[in-house]
Amino acid sequence: MKKKTLQIEHLDRKMHEFVEIKKIIPPPIGWIKAIRTSLGMSLQQLGNKISITKQSVMDIERREQLGTISLKTLRESANALDMELVYAFVPKDGSLDALIERKAKELATEIVMRTSNTMKLEDQEVSVKRIQKAIFERTIIIKNEMPKILWD
Repeated sequence: MKKKTLQIEHLDRKMHEFVEIKKIIPPPIGWIKAIRTSLGMSLQQLGNKISITKQSVMDIERREQLGTISLKTLRESANALDMELVYAFVPKDGSLDALIERKAKELATEIVMRTSNTMKLEDQEVSVKRIQKAIFERTIIIKNEMPKILWD
C-alpha cells in the first residue's frame, strides 16, 4: 500500500501545478486559429510549416473547435506556431486523494446502509450516530485497501 500512496502523492504534486490552467477558457474559435490570426499568419503559411494545404489547416482548425482533433495534430500545430502543447489531467475533486476519499465514502455509505436496512427489517435498527460512525470507519478501511470495486 505504501508504494500506491507514494504514487498518488507524486501524481497529486504534478497535477496541482495545472489547477490554475483549468480555469482558462479556450477561445471559441480554438487555440490554433486564435494564435494564427493573432500572429497575422495565413492559412497557407501555417500549412507550409506543417507541409499540408491551407484547406487541411482549415480542417484542423474546425476539428479543434469541434473537439475531434488528435493530440498528434495539436502537437504538430503547436510546434508549427512555435508553441508547446501542454497536456494534463486535473482531478475534479482537487486532488487524487480527495477523489479516493469521495469514492470510498460513497462505497462505505452504500455498504453500511445496505446492512442498516437489513437490520431494520429484522427489527434491529441502529441510531443515526452509529451509522455515521460505521460509514466513517468503513471509509478509512476502503481508502487504505483501495479495492477494485471502488471504481465500478
